[in-house]
Amino acid sequence: MASDPRYEIVVSDDRELEGPLLVGLSNFGLAGLTAVDHLITQLEFEQVGHVRIRNAPSVAPFEDGTPRHPMRLYAAPDRELCVLLGEIVVPVWAGPALADAVENLAASSELEEVTLLHGVPFPHGPDEHALFFVATPEYRDRRLEGTDLGPLRGGVLDGVPGEFTSRSLAGELPPTGTVVTPIHPPGPDFEAAIRYLAFLREEYGLEVEDERLRERSESMNRYYGELADRMEAIEAGGADERHLPIDRMFM
Repeated sequence: MASDPRYEIVVSDDRELEGPLLVGLSNFGLAGLTAVDHLITQLEFEQVGHVRIRNAPSVAPFEDGTPRHPMRLYAAPDRELCVLLGEIVVPVWAGPALADAVENLAASSELEEVTLLHGVPFPHGPDEHALFFVATPEYRDRRLEGTDLGPLRGGVLDGVPGEFTSRSLAGELPPTGTVVTPIHPPGPDFEAAIRYLAFLREEYGLEVEDERLRERSESMNRYYGELADRMEAIEAGGADERHLPIDRMFM
């Protein structure tokens, strides 16, 4: 029998971890991950730890030949704010193990709330590209009073958001809110990430710009538009497939 999954947050900095914890993990659309990655890069957050993963799927991201931990903990250099970023999918069955790690971190620090940025590919109309919340009462009073965010209608949260929310309701984690937005797979959904950045500017007072993400969103929209036009031409018999570029990455 395989051993149980285990996640351990290893803090490599002696500073006091305080304030809210923002969580952006890999899931459909990568919206939350894209938003927090843009945030920590633009505002020069400092890495203060990582997550040690045992008995669960892991990867080793790298850039220019240099590897890095797939899940990392960051702190803002000039304010009380932390970010947990994950470049790897946490399976639904491993949600409790990651919640254990965050619960231990909260118990040994002064973290006062948890916010998950969680994109979901649910059916939606063109006027429903907005942010919604599933939050404990304490989180709603603390963070969402007077905002334009609406509650997400009935359903269930599973995996990491479900586990975090259940533990917060039981008093085992600080007040917790999951900010949900509809996303378009396969991603990355830059427009959804831009919505999250707007939320962070408004509710956390973070001076983070989104021009680069808007440029990438426009570029991706052009690519998919051109791809759709090529496919339509092929189906209509108006183009010879032999003369089209071979690009089936997203087909």
